[in-house]
Amino acid sequence: MADRTRLVSIEELPSHLLLEILTSGRLSAADLACLEQTSRIFRGTHGLFPQNFGSLVDFAAFQLCSSHPIFGYLPSNAQKELFDRCHGNWKRVLRFLQAVEQSSDVVETSAGNMQITTGRYHTLLISDSSVYSCGSSLCGVLGHGPDITQCVAFSRINFPTSSRVLHVSASHNHAAFVMQSGEVFTCGDNSSFCCGHGEVGRAIFRPRRVEALKGIPCKQVATGLSFTAFLTNKGHVYTCGINTHGQLGHGDSVDRPTPKIVELLEGVGCVAQIASGPSYTLAVMNDGTVYSFGSGSNFCLGHGEQHNELLPRAIQSFKRKNIHVVRVSAGDEHAIALDSSGFVYTWGKGYCGALGQGDEIDKTTPAQLNSIKGHLAVQVCARKRKTFVLADDGSVFGFGWMGFGSLGFSDRGASDKVMKPEILDSLRAHRISQISTGLYHTVVVTKMGHIFGFGDNERAQLGHDSLRGCLKPTEIMVQEKLVEDAAGFMEVSA
Repeated sequence: MADRTRLVSIEELPSHLLLEILTSGRLSAADLACLEQTSRIFRGTHGLFPQNFGSLVDFAAFQLCSSHPIFGYLPSNAQKELFDRCHGNWKRVLRFLQAVEQSSDVVETSAGNMQITTGRYHTLLISDSSVYSCGSSLCGVLGHGPDITQCVAFSRINFPTSSRVLHVSASHNHAAFVMQSGEVFTCGDNSSFCCGHGEVGRAIFRPRRVEALKGIPCKQVATGLSFTAFLTNKGHVYTCGINTHGQLGHGDSVDRPTPKIVELLEGVGCVAQIASGPSYTLAVMNDGTVYSFGSGSNFCLGHGEQHNELLPRAIQSFKRKNIHVVRVSAGDEHAIALDSSGFVYTWGKGYCGALGQGDEIDKTTPAQLNSIKGHLAVQVCARKRKTFVLADDGSVFGFGWMGFGSLGFSDRGASDKVMKPEILDSLRAHRISQISTGLYHTVVVTKMGHIFGFGDNERAQLGHDSLRGCLKPTEIMVQEKLVEDAAGFMEVSA
């Protein structure tokens, strides 16, 4: 009888089983690269696939790319362009796809899953199963109750559910949280119905479930100035709140006290990502089309004029050039987009070089950012007259107005302008996985799970009690998490 207790080495496993493990979807591109470098079994070909794949890992990366939701919607010419941009390396293609997917969601770090998002004067952080907030708690936006007006350090938010938070959005005056269950909770100033609870006149100081979305699971939220957009698992968009400029997309300027589906988007396909500016909304479809609606001021809608759009309207310049957009970011006065080949486009007001084109000229329609064409971008982030672009190697480009140091260039003055994209030397030592910028502060998460912030800290939005501002990135510690981790370690050790 065979010895059932004998340990089996990985080299003894059948090749098809190894391939199944590699393509399970639980491994990142970095994991695959490490396996390929450390074990000869993964560098072999095993006769399982065509000769144009150099190794088992290479073939696994190809299969993971082929089944990825972003890659699957790309036309064949766009797939080839991305493959060529990645120098024929399927692991790099996979790294790009995974980084783009995580740019508007939680990112995988060595310290667990994290998401950072900045509001006007506050910051929210998802760290594994918990959510933390710091900064100004005006109108209850931090979710800690009516007695808390400011948190000088990241403090954990309590939710009336055991479901984990998977996504969070912070805005000027309210916040929204998507749970693993698909439920959405909101808190903050509800004077304009933006929290979606069908009532008005008082702030909501602790996260409350949006009952109007019961039975409609969501995967993303985007909070604007006094309005909210909700993206469902089925790719539909609901909106509520103030609608003065048509930012809710319903064809009128009537406010909505509870979420209502945007019917036009429902009729044209599935939405992959949403972003909200102060009074406008951008929606990226699975087919790469970008729709915009709301206030046309500052040319943020990308249609070449400053007319309000009460209904979603496709940005034609992308369609004419066959540009497949995968992510967008909606700033206060300008917008930025990322396409399926890692190229970047900006439009809107050019104040202080926020468009990165080397001048302060407005762009009425999207214009490609040629100065960084040689880099593969994976995340774009726009806010108040400043912009960031994250490349797939973890480096960060910044441009626009320094704004109290929130652009991150420690050798520049607090009100200087950076007219073209420049790499933030202050972050070179850290591989950045995600970045978010508020009015005058910016926060990043590194691949190792460390958090750094820079810019204004007058309201403790950087999670430090003793600093008024930071001209260079300063690490932010999450004290409650440190205590929890230490307690868990002691319990395991015991």
